[in-house]
Amino acid sequence: MGPRHIFIAAVAVTAIAFGTWLSFKMASPPPVPQVATVLPVAGELPEFSLLDHDGNPVGRDVFKGRWNLVFFGFTHCPDICPLTLQVLTSARNQLAADGVTPLPRIVLVSVDPERDTPENLARYIAYFGDDNLGITGDLTELLKLTNGLGIFFEKTTADGENYSVDHSAVVLVINPDGQFKALFGAPHETGNFVHDLPIIMSRQ
Repeated sequence: MGPRHIFIAAVAVTAIAFGTWLSFKMASPPPVPQVATVLPVAGELPEFSLLDHDGNPVGRDVFKGRWNLVFFGFTHCPDICPLTLQVLTSARNQLAADGVTPLPRIVLVSVDPERDTPENLARYIAYFGDDNLGITGDLTELLKLTNGLGIFFEKTTADGENYSVDHSAVVLVINPDGQFKALFGAPHETGNFVHDLPIIMSRQ
């Protein structure tokens, strides 16, 4: 075999190898969330009228324009709430370090509106960084939101203000259209959010 034939054969082998690699890449399934449950069709949020942590009236449009990680808890919660918010904060910091944009906003919706005034919420969410949102308000309006999303909460029996609140521990993902897109079930780990959120946010 002469040099010309060797060159042609080498080119042919390279082309075949590249074609095989390209076919493999095209056939590879796209990445999928490992933990989050993604709704096949994003759900609309119910209408409600509550207050943000600055005391401003807010409705479901407050979630529009950006991605939101929504957790239902309360400021007197001894463990699950602060731990979950810390996980979300760590995940957002890691996403920022990885260059992911836009970053989701962390939202705490209080299931204890008796004690969680806007002022209390403002102080509490500040512990977990900037650009967080707290929501509280009238119990009837709160129930419109929680019932519409399947969120459970119940005040425990106790004397005076010495009570707790049992509540769902899921984190909801709301897309920039203000729609319920996905959820993360407990227990929560930073790595799950870091892996799944970029995938979810790339498929609005």
